[in-house]
Amino acid sequence: MLITTVSEFRKDIKSYLDRVVKNFETLIINRGKDSGIVVMSLEEYNSLMATNHELSSRKNELRLDAAIEKLKNEKSFEKDLVEN
Repeated sequence: MLITTVSEFRKDIKSYLDRVVKNFETLIINRGKDSGIVVMSLEEYNSLMATNHELSSRKNELRLDAAIEKLKNEKSFEKDLVEN
């Protein structure tokens, strides 16, 4: 995570934005007491929104948790795909 001030961000906008995109870093631009802006890549934002959607219902959340537990306990299986 990168943290900077508005003044420092202005001085080197391109470099900051390049780091955000290339390194999947999140940039926080501090604007004073308890105030700031978060900058992230579009790819990171889309991933965050997809995760938020997947966890938006309790039923989905429970299914994902169960699948993770199966993987952890090696109770998963492989299945070949059937091509038509």
